[in-house]
Amino acid sequence: MSKFWSPFVKDLVPYVPGEQPKLAKLVKLNTNENPYGPSPKAVAAMQAELGDNLRLYPDPNSDRLKQAVAAYYDVSTAQVFVGNGSDEVLAHAFHGLFQHGSALLFPDVTYSFYPVYCGLYGVPYEALALDEQFQIRVEDYARPNGGIIFPNPNAPTGCLLPLEAVERLLQGSPDSVVVVDEAYIDFGGETAIKLVDRYPNLLVTQTLSKSRSLAGLRVGIAVGHPDLIEALERVKNSFNSYPLDRMAIVGAAAAFEDEVYFRETCQKVIDSREQLVAELEGRGFEVLPSAANFVFARHPQKDAGELAAALREHGVIVRHFKQARIAQFLRITIGNPEQNQALLDALGQVL
Repeated sequence: MSKFWSPFVKDLVPYVPGEQPKLAKLVKLNTNENPYGPSPKAVAAMQAELGDNLRLYPDPNSDRLKQAVAAYYDVSTAQVFVGNGSDEVLAHAFHGLFQHGSALLFPDVTYSFYPVYCGLYGVPYEALALDEQFQIRVEDYARPNGGIIFPNPNAPTGCLLPLEAVERLLQGSPDSVVVVDEAYIDFGGETAIKLVDRYPNLLVTQTLSKSRSLAGLRVGIAVGHPDLIEALERVKNSFNSYPLDRMAIVGAAAAFEDEVYFRETCQKVIDSREQLVAELEGRGFEVLPSAANFVFARHPQKDAGELAAALREHGVIVRHFKQARIAQFLRITIGNPEQNQALLDALGQVL
């Protein structure tokens, strides 16, 4: 039936998300979901919205949410864009900011959606090698380009680029857009949003899926110069005029307003991460320094693919990537203490 496809579709290589298993009893440490539920205030706001108003379209501009984000980060609402998860926000950035004909630059080990979007939107790209410690080399990016994008902390490695290094990278490419994808920034980094007023070419994207425990709601944001935001709005309004539903707008806004709960749950994840790293290293694993809600680890004596399969036999799922350079690593989401202990117990049997 592919004769009905647009010609470019047959060449697309789609993104493959982490497995969402149907079995309830599995300990699920493969998709970086937060083990703690969303803010009770966010849940209450969504419950209050559940009623007769659902027959009406939501606010196409999501003003309530933009105001909450602007207040939280001390920026203007003209500097804020929102969409269905940061993946949609990133898609609009690829479409509206990176189609200049020159190569987009990103790391060779990074979020695997970037090359997918390049395929979808016809953006040429070059993947620049991380160093031997899986760190971004800022100086490699100071060259002619059609844009730069990287996650910070990087995924799937978890390694953080310090804010001063992000600033050096921005200074090296003043004439192209630099997108810093901060899906995991709240677990140990400093946001580049504090640089947007100084660098008109900087766009920072974030998601509420990880640190605010709202992966099921699909809300992402971007913060940057109003000119960049306007490009995203033009693309969005040519694509989907009502992207966020009523529940998402009020739930996400309430999540930004509940600072206490947010800080508490982030700290729990950070504390568990540090404990898990120590436990894994005690069992012979090499673990990359992580500022995310996951760790990237390899065992010198065990094949990562076999290890992932064996853990699954013991009811624990982790993520294994077959890509060159990282085929011997496992990406392990930080769970709650019980889930982390289940992982360690399973490793005790497997090792």
